[in-house]
Amino acid sequence: MIRTLIVDDHALFRAGLKALLLALPDVQVVAEAETGEEALRLIEAHRPDVVLMDVTMPGLNGLTATARTVQAFPATKVLMLSMHADEEYARQSLEAGASGYLLKAARRDELERALRAVARGDTHLSPAVADAATARPAGPAGAAPRERLTFRQREVLQLLAEGHKVRDIATRLGLSAKTVETHRSQIMQRLDIFNVPGLVRFAIRTGMVSAEA
Repeated sequence: MIRTLIVDDHALFRAGLKALLLALPDVQVVAEAETGEEALRLIEAHRPDVVLMDVTMPGLNGLTATARTVQAFPATKVLMLSMHADEEYARQSLEAGASGYLLKAARRDELERALRAVARGDTHLSPAVADAATARPAGPAGAAPRERLTFRQREVLQLLAEGHKVRDIATRLGLSAKTVETHRSQIMQRLDIFNVPGLVRFAIRTGMVSAEA
């Protein structure tokens, strides 16, 4: 059996995905989570073979939750789920340690192929992003604005855009408030945006947070 855990902040999507997975004879859904924080607790409790992880979630996003998962539970593989046909998100997912990147618009047969590939230790990328994600190197020189940010800076930016204060961000990420302030300053310098409302608009425009966040 392939023991799976579903992580997504939309209940209807989780229900639909669970129904598809349970239709496969050798797949078991051991638990569901709607936040990154809950996912980490359930991964520790159930040790699933594969986690199907949404990329964009409030608070602890899927990229950060994935990085922590593969570090703490190397036997657990992560298949990212995303509505973004964006090679940058796919590349960031691989950098975080994910074994695959599957678009939410994928067909059922691709879901099955992706799940089995990841479970046996292979990699799966949806065709729409596969070539670009593996061919174009990341880096600040000539990169799109969001690509100029480090993994930690993207975490800080998301939380700032969601309205969290510096001390709250520091607590969530295990950093000092001074370190968070340094990251905020560096983010502004790299993006050439020097106020928080501008950072919020940037995060919404690039899909890091939703307009409702």
